[in-house]
Formats: sequence, C-alpha cells, structure tokens
Amino acid sequence: MAEEFVVLVDEKDREIGTEEKMKAHRNGGMLHRAFSVFIFDGSGRMMLQKRAKSKYHAGGLWTNTCCSHPRKGESVEQAAHRKLRQEMGFDSELKEIFSFIYKAPLDSGLTEHELDHVFVGIFDGKPKPNPDEADGYRMAETSDILADVRSNPAHYTPWFRIAIERVAEWQKKNAKLFMRG
Repeated sequence: MAEEFVVLVDEKDREIGTEEKMKAHRNGGMLHRAFSVFIFDGSGRMMLQKRAKSKYHAGGLWTNTCCSHPRKGESVEQAAHRKLRQEMGFDSELKEIFSFIYKAPLDSGLTEHELDHVFVGIFDGKPKPNPDEADGYRMAETSDILADVRSNPAHYTPWFRIAIERVAEWQKKNAKLFMRG
C-alpha cells in the first residue's frame, strides 16, 4: 500500500503542510482536513456505511455514506466525489452544508483531529460498496438513526455522532428536496 498523506490545517482551514496519515493520527492527533458525505434517497432516507472491519480505525462501526481526506492539491469537493465512487461505487451531485473541528480518541491508540467538511447529496440507485472500505450499507429514516445513536453511541463513529444532529436539522429545513419518494 502506498504511503498516504493528509493536509494539515489551522483552525481557519489554512493549509500549513502535509503529514503521513498514520503519523498525523498518533501522539494526540494533528489537525488535518477531512470530509464526510451524507447521501439521501429521494424519499429522505439516509444511506449509512458499515466500515470494513479491516480499516485502520473504527472498523465495524456505522457511519455516514463515505468519509476521508483530500490529497494535497485536490479540492475537498473533488476528494469527496473520488471517495464516493471508490467506497460506494457511485457518484452524486454534492453540496457542502457546514464544517466543524473535533478531536476524538480512537481504537489502536490513535486520535482523530479533523476539520471536517460535511457534504450532502441525493442518490436513488443501488450502491456497490467496495469490500476494502465497507462491510455493507443500510438505508434508514434520519429520526430512527438519531434515536439509535442516542441509545447505542458506541455503534457509530465519533465524527458521525457529532455531525448527525446538524445534518438532521439541514434535512428538516430542506424537506422539499425529498418529495420524490
């Protein structure tokens, strides 16, 4: 596997360098740029991904449709499209709705410290999850997901548990987008 790098940023999302991905997640975590994609179908159900157990952290946990890090010289939106195709086998029009910074301890002694750009999109087809990335997916009503996150937070990734509330608010304000179902 080729060595991967993340883009290090300050709190205002200004690039300050790059670092090897695993090194950036050790020793308390270095702040780096990331993205999370939330895909809905036309009736408003959210597509969740179950992270592959083989992932270097948070394996086997439920999360948003896809997430990762942009490469140096790649826009966050370009990276989101690239990883959506790579992880879930489809692409969709995407819109960034907010960003946030979080820091969370992970398994294996790693720490995630990200400035996470959150994108949403609509897709009514059938995804083809990459088994190296995802052990599967499910479609569910956002209200059911929120209830399960509150009851079973350990089943979900840290960034998802933070972002889901604001994504649900966005979805409620944009209900007219989900009239196709």
